[in-house]
Amino acid sequence: MSVRTLRGQTVVVIGGSSGVGFAVAEGALAEGARVVIGSSNQARIDAAARRLGDGASGAKVDVRDEASVAAFFAALERFDHLVFTAGDQAANVPAPLSELDIGAADEGLKVRFWGALLAIKHAQPHLSARGSITLTDGLLAHMPRKGVPLATAFMGAMEHLVRGLALDLAPLRVNSVCPGPMLTERLAPWPVEVIRQMTERQPLPRAADPAEVAQAYLYLMRGSYTTGQVLIVDGGRMLI
Repeated sequence: MSVRTLRGQTVVVIGGSSGVGFAVAEGALAEGARVVIGSSNQARIDAAARRLGDGASGAKVDVRDEASVAAFFAALERFDHLVFTAGDQAANVPAPLSELDIGAADEGLKVRFWGALLAIKHAQPHLSARGSITLTDGLLAHMPRKGVPLATAFMGAMEHLVRGLALDLAPLRVNSVCPGPMLTERLAPWPVEVIRQMTERQPLPRAADPAEVAQAYLYLMRGSYTTGQVLIVDGGRMLI
């Protein structure tokens, strides 16, 4: 039977204290779900849980530390959906290949890639049979930019991970969202003119509100016949 609503289900959002993860938590709550947010910063967790209100709770988790991830999921009862939006931007900073710091590059994988894999490893035993896992990558997987080849590689690896896990973990569904520019806290310091120049050639010439991108995650949780897919939400950016 198709799942047309998240009412009565439990959604765990790693990275849910800010950005698109917070928007996903809001959207799931609006559909009647219970939400558990995870983040590495307790103060941000507490603030986000207060903003989200009834039906929301949170706990600290460091996805770079397997013991922390294991403890986070061990404390949860059975739940229905895992969303992973945690990430850092270290690998997105342009630098010549001749100046590549392998150690720093490895750090960039610890959250977005290995952290996601650790979360899936320890979440899997607690996920319901109708459950889903939704990861997050980025447009650099499809639109490489000079100076950041590692970010392209990391995000492409995430998309291939989704396809592999969709087979390995079936009937659990595994998908990813690939967002374009979003008006999250990370973009808040950027001058309006810079954002305008970045998006003006898109068919939809603006950055997205995180709530708009969150709709893709909500669909992938509800979409009971969708697995192994990457859902691009970019305002048409890949068309230019």
